[in-house]
Amino acid sequence: MTADLAELTGVALLTSRNPADPADVLLRIPAPGGFAVADAVERARAAQAGWLRGGAAARSAALGAVAAAVEAAGPELAALAVREVGKPLTEARAEIARTVAIWRYYAQAPFEPTGAVHDTAAGPGLLLTRRRPYGVAGLITPWNFPFAIPSWKAAPALAVGNTVALKPAPEATACALRLAEIVEKELPEGVFTVLPGGATEGNALVSAADVVSFTGSTAVGRAVAAYATARGVPVQAEMGGLNAAIVLPDADIGQAAAHIAAALAGYAGQKCTATSRVIAVGAALDPLREALAEALRAVPAGDPADPATVCGPLIDERARDRVAGAWQGLSALAGGTLPSGPGWYAAPTLVEKVPAEHPLLHEEVFGPIAALLPADDLAQAVRITNSVPYGLVTSVHTAGLDTALYCLDALDGLDTGMVRINAPSSGVDFHLPFGGARGSSHGPREQGRAALDFYASSRTYTLSPAETT
Repeated sequence: MTADLAELTGVALLTSRNPADPADVLLRIPAPGGFAVADAVERARAAQAGWLRGGAAARSAALGAVAAAVEAAGPELAALAVREVGKPLTEARAEIARTVAIWRYYAQAPFEPTGAVHDTAAGPGLLLTRRRPYGVAGLITPWNFPFAIPSWKAAPALAVGNTVALKPAPEATACALRLAEIVEKELPEGVFTVLPGGATEGNALVSAADVVSFTGSTAVGRAVAAYATARGVPVQAEMGGLNAAIVLPDADIGQAAAHIAAALAGYAGQKCTATSRVIAVGAALDPLREALAEALRAVPAGDPADPATVCGPLIDERARDRVAGAWQGLSALAGGTLPSGPGWYAAPTLVEKVPAEHPLLHEEVFGPIAALLPADDLAQAVRITNSVPYGLVTSVHTAGLDTALYCLDALDGLDTGMVRINAPSSGVDFHLPFGGARGSSHGPREQGRAALDFYASSRTYTLSPAETT
């Protein structure tokens, strides 16, 4: 169905625009609808048995071939991410490199042990555990990492023997369809399917899949988790973040400011791991205020196609307006302006003296803005960090290992899934478990070997000898 015919028949249309130049439309296509999603899942289910029977070597070779194909298309994919989701070119190239590494990492996973052997409590026989795939993995992914996030969900699901149906965010439709073209050439028919669309298609996928993994907003993630759980389907949901950076008085203030500025302004703060609260402990407040404001004013912002750019546009007009609304009435130490010209840009912004009830301290803005907050000591900084509904990642900045080790007891009180010492809050190690606490995550961790366990069920077998006379 063409876009024109879709308009005449009332079918929903997916439109993807360049956030740096909204007049540049990448594509405009009809959404497939819920019935098409259900049909695609059934085709994936039919393909799953053959994919699993093909064996570990075949799955490993196929995932390795995907890695090579993505690498070969790297420059094209990076340029597409720049154009469709406004990702700065240097960061887009890094995402493609990470995507290649993810497929290569999980290409070895089919050879991982699928269980363990145990002795029986009494008498002859064996006890076995064995990991088995669920069937069809339904994946719902956001626009901000259009290649890496679909890959770190799909690759482990495929490695353990599932087939995959992927519903990308509408804003990243072109990236997802191009990824599908690459992946589908290396895998048997029906093993990997991309289903563009919006809420209708997402609901249909959650209604049909055998295991569900979601990354996106907290409101939608909670709904996905509730519905999948009601169906008795395993589900994980990675949702919001309101991440803090704690700066201790002994920290290298210049280094801390550089790390925080990168985590606050990189990709216009459009990462669930971005820093949105900066907590200065004691004497760190005054020097950090000056250093961080200066660092943010120096952040290269503008055209994402420029390799020097760090802070590009927001994904759309609504996102830009949400950021601008967040700083209204507050004291800005840096930023607090909307650059003129085309594109949905907002300057990297640091505000202070934020009232305790202000939404900026309780709700995720998902943009290049953070609040500077004072704390008398580390214990208070931990309490401030934990005072929000989210608990994804906290960065802590201190001069030496001795101080970090001394503070471990206090840092253990942080209710976040990840703690990064002397590093930006943003950044993901794909070979380790990823996830948060409270409103940031639901269900098991993803990435690393933990993902292999999520996408498969564990069965226990008892093998006893037959009775003999």
